[in-house]
Amino acid sequence: MERSPFALTQHPFSFSSSAESDGGVQLSIKALGDFTRGVAGLRPGTRAYLDGPHGVFTPDRNEGPGFVLIAGGVGIGPLMSMLRTFADRDDRRPCLLIYASRTLDDATFLEEIGQLRGRLDLTTVLVPEVPPEGWTEESGRIDQALIRRHLPPRFERMQYFVCGPPPMLDAVEATLAELGVPAARVHTERFVFV
Repeated sequence: MERSPFALTQHPFSFSSSAESDGGVQLSIKALGDFTRGVAGLRPGTRAYLDGPHGVFTPDRNEGPGFVLIAGGVGIGPLMSMLRTFADRDDRRPCLLIYASRTLDDATFLEEIGQLRGRLDLTTVLVPEVPPEGWTEESGRIDQALIRRHLPPRFERMQYFVCGPPPMLDAVEATLAELGVPAARVHTERFVFV
């Protein structure tokens, strides 16, 4: 990448590693453009300049009796960071993960999510837009009816973390407001600088 640390390009990414990790940081990056495609070709030891972290998309600042994590596509990255952190801290507060992807093959971390269910009080709801043949679980898009079907009792007290494409974020925020979830309990991460 051989760029100056003072270059004016910005590429916001989220951590997907545990906050308790001593082995460095992990970012999950989907190849969507020239820059993100080039990242995949970097070799270990390549110098990179990082700035941040920016924002407060963390449960550490938003305590609650449990968490509802809603991801769309690559938005699973920062939510994986939270799940990995909960596991490393032996945090057994209940977590509901609703994870939408185009297909199940497009979904990342599925094997690890399955393993984390053994270490956490974790319920997962996979939502492929295009389900495989014979799929009998949720499919399509995340909407109010789907969210309502899976919310736990006293869901208004939970903390909500939502990350994914902007239209999904807008729809989920509106849905949670309609369901009576206080806005102060809804935290979104958008992959843009404002």
